[in-house]
Amino acid sequence: MTHSFRLHDIAEHIGAELRGDPEAEITGLATLSRAGPGDISFLANPAYLEDLDQTEAGAVILSKQHADRTGTNCLIIQQPYVGWARVASLVHPRPRIKPGIHASAVVDSSSTVAESASIGAQVSIGPGCRIGEHVVIGPGSVIEDDVDIGSDSRLIARVFIGRGTRMGQRVIVHPGAIIGADGFGLAFDRDHWIKVPQIGAVEIGDDCEIGANTTIDRGAIENTVLEEDVRLDNQVQIAHNVRIGAHTAIAGCVGVAGSTSIGRYCMIAGASGIGGHLRICDKVVITAMSTVLDSIDEPGQYGSGIPSRPHGSWKRTLVRLGQLDDWARRLARLEKNKQKPE
Repeated sequence: MTHSFRLHDIAEHIGAELRGDPEAEITGLATLSRAGPGDISFLANPAYLEDLDQTEAGAVILSKQHADRTGTNCLIIQQPYVGWARVASLVHPRPRIKPGIHASAVVDSSSTVAESASIGAQVSIGPGCRIGEHVVIGPGSVIEDDVDIGSDSRLIARVFIGRGTRMGQRVIVHPGAIIGADGFGLAFDRDHWIKVPQIGAVEIGDDCEIGANTTIDRGAIENTVLEEDVRLDNQVQIAHNVRIGAHTAIAGCVGVAGSTSIGRYCMIAGASGIGGHLRICDKVVITAMSTVLDSIDEPGQYGSGIPSRPHGSWKRTLVRLGQLDDWARRLARLEKNKQKPE
């Protein structure tokens, strides 16, 4: 069913200044280049200013500095992308859940499941679990024993939650995520490895989001911890006893080794690797494909990834990299000869 929203109501919902027809009706969302008269769009990146000039959108969410570039209805707000997120949630609200336990689900008799919760097909819930109000556990998920899932949380499908995990309210876990599997704990005894039992658990704060196929290992002794509002993208690996501070976001394919502590309000870009037993302070930005092997004590932007360049240029750079040692030795000899008395 298509719902219609008056532009005045949308502006009020996101706290924006309205410039244009308050009675204009919005029925959909679209990009600037594809939007029609019934759609609302947004401009957050100046790279799309040409699309703004040509858009046929019924309304655009943008900042004050760009509002004069278009003749269409405008919702003027300081952070257009934040406004867009709120409009998208208004136009496309979360589907209503159907409470109840599917006939094919297996729930241990010692577990407590709120009447308002929805337990999908082929779900397994072990002993001693507590499933809160309005929780959704999607098809094929496995919840081991003594797991606590806070109200309004959603496990989309095929999610594994290991024993003892504590999950706050409004947590979203996407398909294939594994939370609370054993960490990589091994001790080498002369000629073979001995597995070290992983006796900790995982704690996840309110309003966190865990991406598809992301893995968060249980603690070796103490717990692995995500504070509130941590956002993990797809295919992220969080090793045992890692601690991630509130409001930190980590993009896809990042790996964080064991016992590292990441501060609050950090942003870690994709394919980065962070070594173990490190401390990263609050408000650190790590750029894509970076390798972090030392602790970071000062807020700011850090990076070590090498951007791509034309292949021929890159091959020449590699040749020169191989010559650096020789050049350094030659330079040292020249400097030494210059310092000799005549």
